[in-house]
This record gives sequence, structure tokens and C-alpha cells, in this order.
Amino acid sequence: QVQLVESGGGLVQAGGSLRLSCAASGRTWYTMGWFRQAPGKEREFVAAVNWNGDNTYYEDSVKGRFTISRDNAKNTVYLQMNSLKPEDTAVYSCAAGFPRNRITAALAYSFWGQGTQVTVSS
Repeated sequence: QVQLVESGGGLVQAGGSLRLSCAASGRTWYTMGWFRQAPGKEREFVAAVNWNGDNTYYEDSVKGRFTISRDNAKNTVYLQMNSLKPEDTAVYSCAAGFPRNRITAALAYSFWGQGTQVTVSS
């Protein structure tokens, strides 16, 4: 069992930056992902990183603006978000699992955090 706790959300103006953190209980060699859900919309994939950080994956709309990374010594995954836009407003959740070739599928992840709110004002 893995427990995930997100932090770092908040209110920021368009063009600003935030860094989200996801702390995992115990050692984890899972693939880690970030997903987001805006009001009235389905949960969508944002980014993922494999167990050792060598491979990263991004949703097209965040490429070049967001960076996912992990520090296995600290059992923590980060999502650095730059050049934020109002359409990035959502609850961001981290997830852990072995999604294999279904990196972008929320159902492929086994463990989830509670989420942290990110609000980008125009």
C-alpha cells in the first residue's frame, strides 16, 4: 500500500509558476503520474515519469511549460509548472502504479493522493 500526499497548489496569476510535490510513504519504484480535473470536466493526464526518472511523458498542452521529476531518495515527485494559463485551473492529483503502455490512463494507476487545487487567474 502506498500513501500519496500532494502539496504546493495555490492561486497564481497567468504567466506565473507553481511547483507541486507528491510525497509517497515508503519506498516506491512505481511509475508516478500527475492528473488534473477541472470543474465539469473529466480527469485528464498531465505528465508521468518512470521509476528511475529516465523517461518522462507529457500531455500536449503542457509540453514545454511543465516538467515532471522525481527524487527517489526523498520518495517525492515534483511537477514544475511555468507559464501557467487560466485553463490549467484544476485539482491536481498524483498517482502511482505500473501502467505499462497505458501511461495516460487513470485506471492504470493503483494509488492516488487527495489532490491539490491550482487556480490561475487571468
